[in-house]
Amino acid sequence: MPPVPAASVDKAALARARRGRNIALAIGLVLFVVLVYGVTLVRMGGHVASRPL
Repeated sequence: MPPVPAASVDKAALARARRGRNIALAIGLVLFVVLVYGVTLVRMGGHVASRPL
């Protein structure tokens, strides 16, 4: 059997898709960090900076 030729791959389209996934992942990670930070502040209370050490 002769080898099957590889399908024509648009490298620019693959790069755009990869970049889009990376940006979406970065935005999701930043939102998660902001959410955890916000929940931490709410659980500690609003006056955590003025409490005595």
